[in-house]
Amino acid sequence: MTAHVTPAATITTVREWVESAKRVVVLTGAGISTESGIPDFRGPNGVWTRDPEAEKLSDIRYYTHDPKIRKAAWRSRLTHPAWKAEPNSGHLALVQLERRGNLHALITQNIDGLHLRAGNSPERVVEVHGNLHQAICLSCGRKGAMQAVLDRVRAGEEDPACEECGGILKSDTISFGQSLIPEVIEHAMQAAHETDLLLAVGTSLQVFPVANAVPIARTQGARIVIINAEATQFDDIADARLYGRIGEDLPRICGRHDAA
Repeated sequence: MTAHVTPAATITTVREWVESAKRVVVLTGAGISTESGIPDFRGPNGVWTRDPEAEKLSDIRYYTHDPKIRKAAWRSRLTHPAWKAEPNSGHLALVQLERRGNLHALITQNIDGLHLRAGNSPERVVEVHGNLHQAICLSCGRKGAMQAVLDRVRAGEEDPACEECGGILKSDTISFGQSLIPEVIEHAMQAAHETDLLLAVGTSLQVFPVANAVPIARTQGARIVIINAEATQFDDIADARLYGRIGEDLPRICGRHDAA
């Protein structure tokens, strides 16, 4: 699919909205990281679109009950593109937005940690689905660096167990079938209540409850801007809809007039 070019007038309007907003909330999905070499899941060329069986690796029921799935998941983690990915211009634009002082919260569905790598403050970033760079024991809750566990896999452990209690290890991310962390979701939804401008960037807005941030913000009177290559179910309530490349449009939106 060829990306559309966003009209200059639309960019100018949205940039003015961003500059005048006092509490901008950004909701990001996989689309912001595709330009860093991390494929999305549900897009036309997404991981699960091309290989539906791969979705089992992200399902806690299969993961906990089938050692073959766990071994496949660990093999997959060894070559995950997040280990080599670098923040792109879209991520960096959101760092600029924070430095300007009007970023209220950055809610992300991504587990790649690129917003933090780019320089956004941990207190601003709400990782609703966790972070791939940490590992966690499903029995005792012990956390540690993912790379330390992957070193064990490279050394020959196909299904490494927790060194503390022998329990099952996985990435410290939310898999299908796992409950979201209530405090994290509450934080995200509270930010949606408080925003005066919500930017939904690179997300299909199909995953709930985080997608509720859009109608919540609208109900509170906030402007809604959706930047995504594919249509979403909330396009009809958006004040502006952009289909261009995120790495091009976000810097133009988050920059000053003299940086256009």
